[in-house]
Amino acid sequence: MRTRRKERDAPGPSEPWNEIVPGLWMGGHYFTPDGGELELAIARDEFDLVVSLFTLPGHGPAPGVEHVVREVPDDPLSSGQLLAVQEAAALTAAAVRRNRRTLVRCHSGYNRSGLVVAQALVGLGYEADQAVGLVRERRSAWALNNPVFVEYLNTGLEVAVLLTGLEG
Repeated sequence: MRTRRKERDAPGPSEPWNEIVPGLWMGGHYFTPDGGELELAIARDEFDLVVSLFTLPGHGPAPGVEHVVREVPDDPLSSGQLLAVQEAAALTAAAVRRNRRTLVRCHSGYNRSGLVVAQALVGLGYEADQAVGLVRERRSAWALNNPVFVEYLNTGLEVAVLLTGLEG
């Protein structure tokens, strides 16, 4: 299964991860510091929970750090994949409510992590458009550049799961 779609001329993120709201971080497995070379973003023990929507060996987190993996593609999602996103977002929101430092990550930290973080923000009381705006403001203007993911958020993931289930 292909898990990553090519970003349309999207520059790599300049930070490994960015704080979206207190305690909630969004990032990827790679970053390119301004004027620098591509670097690995390795989560060690700086977070209490790491939610990975894409994984690579050697990228952490450290032993003892809770690690939840829900691999989904950066493409239109099936109803089962949307349910995995909902679950990851609910876990993320619950962790933030309990003041646990939480990182949600994917390959570049733009789309899949953006979908989960924005949905977690909805679970924390934000409107979908506010959540998308906050993700783009705090992570990158390139975040959530997958328009299908933004549509899922605007429609509501619960409705998107039902509609996607009708297609199969």
